[in-house]
Amino acid sequence: MALWAPRGIFARHPHLPIYNGSKGRGWCKMRKRLALLAMAMLVACGPRPTPGKWPSAEASPSIPLPSPRMDGDVSLEAALCLRRSIRNFTQQGLSLAEIGQLLWAAQGVTDPRGYRTAPSAGALYPLEIYLATDQGLYHYRPEDHSLQPLQDADRRLELFHAGLGQQALREAPAIFIIVGVIPRTEAKYGPERSPRYVYLEAGHAAQNLLLQATALGLGAVPIGAFYDNQVVDLLGLPDGYSPLYLIPVGHPR
Repeated sequence: MALWAPRGIFARHPHLPIYNGSKGRGWCKMRKRLALLAMAMLVACGPRPTPGKWPSAEASPSIPLPSPRMDGDVSLEAALCLRRSIRNFTQQGLSLAEIGQLLWAAQGVTDPRGYRTAPSAGALYPLEIYLATDQGLYHYRPEDHSLQPLQDADRRLELFHAGLGQQALREAPAIFIIVGVIPRTEAKYGPERSPRYVYLEAGHAAQNLLLQATALGLGAVPIGAFYDNQVVDLLGLPDGYSPLYLIPVGHPR
Protein backbone atom coordinates (compact mmCIF):
# COMPACT_ATOMS: atom_id res chain seq x y z
CA MET A 1 0.00 0.00 0.00
CA ALA A 2 1.36 3.42 -0.92
CA LEU A 3 2.30 5.61 2.03
CA TRP A 4 1.44 8.76 0.07
CA ALA A 5 -1.47 9.22 -2.29
CA PRO A 6 -0.83 11.44 -5.34
CA ARG A 7 -2.64 14.74 -5.12
CA GLY A 8 -2.90 18.00 -7.02
CA ILE A 9 -0.86 18.04 -10.19
CA PHE A 10 0.44 14.53 -9.52
CA ALA A 11 -3.09 13.15 -9.55
CA ARG A 12 -3.63 14.83 -12.93
CA HIS A 13 -0.27 13.64 -14.30
CA PRO A 14 0.31 10.09 -12.99
CA HIS A 15 3.45 9.66 -15.15
CA LEU A 16 5.42 12.07 -12.95
CA PRO A 17 7.93 10.34 -10.66
CA ILE A 18 7.12 10.27 -6.95
CA TYR A 19 8.34 8.24 -4.00
CA ASN A 20 5.52 5.92 -2.97
CA GLY A 21 6.93 3.93 -0.08
CA SER A 22 8.53 1.16 -2.18
CA LYS A 23 10.65 -1.28 -0.20
CA GLY A 24 13.12 -1.82 -3.04
CA ARG A 25 16.88 -1.68 -2.67
CA GLY A 26 17.17 1.84 -4.12
CA TRP A 27 14.60 3.15 -1.64
CA CYS A 28 16.46 1.58 1.28
CA LYS A 29 19.71 3.20 0.22
CA MET A 30 18.01 6.57 -0.06
CA ARG A 31 16.46 6.13 3.40
CA LYS A 32 19.91 5.44 4.86
CA ARG A 33 21.33 8.55 3.24
CA LEU A 34 18.45 10.64 4.52
CA ALA A 35 18.99 9.26 8.02
CA LEU A 36 22.68 10.19 7.91
CA LEU A 37 21.82 13.66 6.63
CA ALA A 38 19.23 14.15 9.37
CA MET A 39 21.81 13.16 12.00
CA ALA A 40 24.25 15.68 10.57
CA MET A 41 21.60 18.38 10.74
CA LEU A 42 20.89 17.58 14.38
CA VAL A 43 24.57 17.96 15.18
CA ALA A 44 24.97 21.14 13.16
CA CYS A 45 21.75 22.92 14.00
CA GLY A 46 20.42 21.39 17.21
CA PRO A 47 16.75 20.81 18.05
CA ARG A 48 14.05 23.07 16.65
CA PRO A 49 10.53 23.89 17.76
CA THR A 50 7.58 22.43 15.94
CA PRO A 51 5.95 24.58 13.24
CA GLY A 52 3.82 27.30 14.73
CA LYS A 53 2.48 30.77 14.21
CA TRP A 54 4.66 33.22 12.30
CA PRO A 55 6.11 35.55 14.98
CA SER A 56 6.54 39.27 14.62
CA ALA A 57 9.93 40.93 14.36
CA GLU A 58 9.52 42.09 17.96
CA ALA A 59 9.10 38.57 19.35
CA SER A 60 12.76 37.67 19.78
CA PRO A 61 16.29 38.82 18.94
CA SER A 62 16.50 35.60 16.92
CA ILE A 63 13.59 33.51 15.66
CA PRO A 64 14.28 29.74 15.60
CA LEU A 65 12.96 28.03 12.48
CA PRO A 66 11.33 24.58 12.40
CA SER A 67 13.66 21.74 11.46
CA PRO A 68 13.77 21.20 7.69
CA ARG A 69 12.17 18.07 6.29
CA MET A 70 14.49 15.50 4.75
CA ASP A 71 11.79 13.26 3.26
CA GLY A 72 9.52 15.38 1.08
CA ASP A 73 6.72 13.84 -0.97
CA VAL A 74 8.04 15.09 -4.32
CA SER A 75 11.06 13.55 -6.01
CA LEU A 76 13.89 15.67 -7.39
CA GLU A 77 12.96 14.52 -10.89
CA ALA A 78 9.36 15.64 -10.44
CA ALA A 79 10.44 19.02 -9.09
CA LEU A 80 12.72 19.51 -12.10
CA CYS A 81 9.86 18.61 -14.41
CA LEU A 82 7.32 20.88 -12.72
CA ARG A 83 9.42 23.97 -12.05
CA ARG A 84 8.15 27.04 -13.86
CA SER A 85 8.51 30.76 -13.33
CA ILE A 86 5.32 31.76 -11.46
CA ARG A 87 4.48 35.45 -11.30
CA ASN A 88 0.93 35.51 -9.92
CA PHE A 89 0.08 34.57 -6.36
CA THR A 90 -2.90 34.32 -4.05
CA GLN A 91 -3.13 36.36 -0.86
CA GLN A 92 -2.32 33.31 1.27
CA GLY A 93 0.86 33.76 3.29
CA LEU A 94 3.64 31.27 3.88
CA SER A 95 3.94 29.32 7.10
CA LEU A 96 7.05 29.51 9.26
CA ALA A 97 7.78 25.89 8.31
CA GLU A 98 7.66 26.77 4.59
CA ILE A 99 9.88 29.79 5.14
CA GLY A 100 12.39 27.69 7.03
CA GLN A 101 12.39 24.93 4.41
CA LEU A 102 13.03 27.41 1.60
CA LEU A 103 15.86 29.13 3.45
CA TRP A 104 17.44 25.79 4.34
CA ALA A 105 17.26 24.68 0.70
CA ALA A 106 19.09 27.80 -0.39
CA GLN A 107 21.83 28.00 2.26
CA GLY A 108 21.14 25.54 5.07
CA VAL A 109 23.91 23.74 6.93
CA THR A 110 24.05 20.02 6.09
CA ASP A 111 27.25 18.91 7.80
CA PRO A 112 28.84 19.40 11.23
CA ARG A 113 31.82 20.96 9.44
CA GLY A 114 29.57 23.77 8.21
CA TYR A 115 29.03 22.67 4.62
CA ARG A 116 25.79 23.87 3.07
CA THR A 117 23.16 22.82 0.56
CA ALA A 118 24.79 24.83 -2.27
CA PRO A 119 28.45 24.40 -3.30
CA SER A 120 30.81 27.26 -2.59
CA ALA A 121 34.30 27.98 -3.93
CA GLY A 122 36.69 27.26 -1.07
CA ALA A 123 33.71 26.76 1.25
CA LEU A 124 33.81 30.51 1.91
CA TYR A 125 30.03 31.00 1.59
CA PRO A 126 29.86 34.61 0.39
CA LEU A 127 26.05 34.67 0.20
CA GLU A 128 23.61 36.26 2.63
CA ILE A 129 19.85 35.79 2.35
CA TYR A 130 17.29 38.35 3.44
CA LEU A 131 13.54 37.92 3.67
CA ALA A 132 10.78 40.52 3.29
CA THR A 133 7.23 39.75 4.43
CA ASP A 134 4.29 41.73 5.75
CA GLN A 135 5.78 41.18 9.22
CA GLY A 136 9.08 42.88 8.44
CA LEU A 137 12.58 42.36 7.12
CA TYR A 138 14.76 39.47 8.28
CA HIS A 139 18.24 38.03 7.80
CA TYR A 140 18.79 34.26 7.62
CA ARG A 141 21.39 32.73 9.97
CA PRO A 142 22.42 29.33 8.51
CA GLU A 143 24.64 28.45 11.48
CA ASP A 144 21.67 28.01 13.81
CA HIS A 145 18.83 27.95 11.25
CA SER A 146 17.14 31.07 12.54
CA LEU A 147 15.93 34.48 11.42
CA GLN A 148 17.36 37.73 12.70
CA PRO A 149 14.73 40.49 12.67
CA LEU A 150 16.02 43.71 11.13
CA GLN A 151 12.98 45.91 10.59
CA ASP A 152 9.31 45.73 11.55
CA ALA A 153 8.15 47.61 8.44
CA ASP A 154 6.75 45.83 5.38
CA ARG A 155 9.28 46.61 2.61
CA ARG A 156 7.65 44.62 -0.19
CA LEU A 157 6.06 47.64 -1.88
CA GLU A 158 9.43 49.39 -1.95
CA LEU A 159 11.03 46.26 -3.39
CA PHE A 160 8.26 46.26 -6.01
CA HIS A 161 9.27 49.76 -7.07
CA ALA A 162 12.99 48.93 -6.90
CA GLY A 163 12.23 45.91 -9.09
CA LEU A 164 10.89 48.03 -11.94
CA GLY A 165 7.25 47.46 -10.99
CA GLN A 166 7.22 43.72 -11.71
CA GLN A 167 3.88 42.35 -10.58
CA ALA A 168 5.29 39.25 -8.93
CA LEU A 169 6.99 41.48 -6.35
CA ARG A 170 3.68 43.21 -5.69
CA GLU A 171 1.68 40.01 -5.12
CA ALA A 172 4.11 37.67 -3.35
CA PRO A 173 3.69 37.19 0.41
CA ALA A 174 7.45 36.66 0.73
CA ILE A 175 10.45 38.01 -1.17
CA PHE A 176 13.83 36.34 -0.75
CA ILE A 177 16.84 38.53 -1.49
CA ILE A 178 20.15 36.82 -2.27
CA VAL A 179 23.13 39.07 -1.58
CA GLY A 180 26.73 38.41 -2.57
CA VAL A 181 29.73 39.49 -0.50
CA ILE A 182 32.54 39.40 -3.06
CA PRO A 183 35.31 40.56 -0.66
CA ARG A 184 34.73 37.36 1.32
CA THR A 185 35.82 35.32 -1.70
CA GLU A 186 38.51 37.77 -2.81
CA ALA A 187 40.46 37.02 0.36
CA LYS A 188 41.37 33.65 -1.17
CA TYR A 189 40.85 33.94 -4.91
CA GLY A 190 41.66 37.57 -5.65
CA PRO A 191 39.65 40.26 -7.46
CA GLU A 192 39.74 38.75 -10.95
CA ARG A 193 38.01 35.40 -10.42
CA SER A 194 36.01 36.05 -7.28
CA PRO A 195 33.02 37.84 -8.86
CA ARG A 196 32.47 34.86 -11.16
CA TYR A 197 32.55 32.41 -8.27
CA VAL A 198 30.06 34.46 -6.25
CA TYR A 199 27.66 34.85 -9.18
CA LEU A 200 27.81 31.12 -9.88
CA GLU A 201 27.10 30.35 -6.26
CA ALA A 202 24.10 32.67 -6.25
CA GLY A 203 22.71 30.65 -9.15
CA HIS A 204 23.22 27.40 -7.24
CA ALA A 205 21.36 28.76 -4.20
CA ALA A 206 18.56 30.26 -6.28
CA GLN A 207 17.92 27.00 -8.10
CA ASN A 208 17.81 25.14 -4.80
CA LEU A 209 15.20 27.57 -3.53
CA LEU A 210 13.14 27.36 -6.73
CA LEU A 211 13.10 23.56 -6.71
CA GLN A 212 12.17 23.49 -3.04
CA ALA A 213 9.33 25.91 -3.71
CA THR A 214 8.08 23.59 -6.45
CA ALA A 215 8.29 20.57 -4.15
CA LEU A 216 6.21 22.45 -1.56
CA GLY A 217 3.51 23.28 -4.11
CA LEU A 218 4.54 26.94 -4.15
CA GLY A 219 5.39 29.24 -7.02
CA ALA A 220 8.46 31.44 -7.46
CA VAL A 221 10.37 33.42 -10.04
CA PRO A 222 14.00 34.64 -10.01
CA ILE A 223 14.34 38.35 -10.75
CA GLY A 224 17.56 40.09 -11.69
CA ALA A 225 16.15 43.37 -13.01
CA PHE A 226 16.13 45.92 -10.19
CA TYR A 227 17.86 49.10 -9.06
CA ASP A 228 20.79 47.84 -7.01
CA ASN A 229 21.25 51.04 -5.02
CA GLN A 230 17.60 51.08 -3.95
CA VAL A 231 17.76 47.50 -2.68
CA VAL A 232 21.02 48.25 -0.87
CA ASP A 233 19.38 51.22 0.85
CA LEU A 234 16.23 49.26 1.76
CA LEU A 235 18.23 46.44 3.34
CA GLY A 236 20.80 48.76 4.91
CA LEU A 237 23.63 46.74 3.37
CA PRO A 238 27.24 47.59 4.23
CA ASP A 239 29.99 48.18 1.65
CA GLY A 240 30.89 45.10 -0.32
CA TYR A 241 27.39 43.60 -0.15
CA SER A 242 25.70 43.35 -3.59
CA PRO A 243 22.08 42.26 -4.16
CA LEU A 244 22.00 39.60 -6.89
CA TYR A 245 18.49 38.13 -6.87
CA LEU A 246 14.97 39.03 -5.82
CA ILE A 247 12.86 35.85 -5.60
CA PRO A 248 9.15 36.36 -4.83
CA VAL A 249 7.49 33.20 -3.53
CA GLY A 250 3.85 32.40 -2.83
CA HIS A 251 0.89 30.14 -3.57
CA PRO A 252 0.22 30.10 -7.31
CA ARG A 253 -2.91 31.83 -8.54
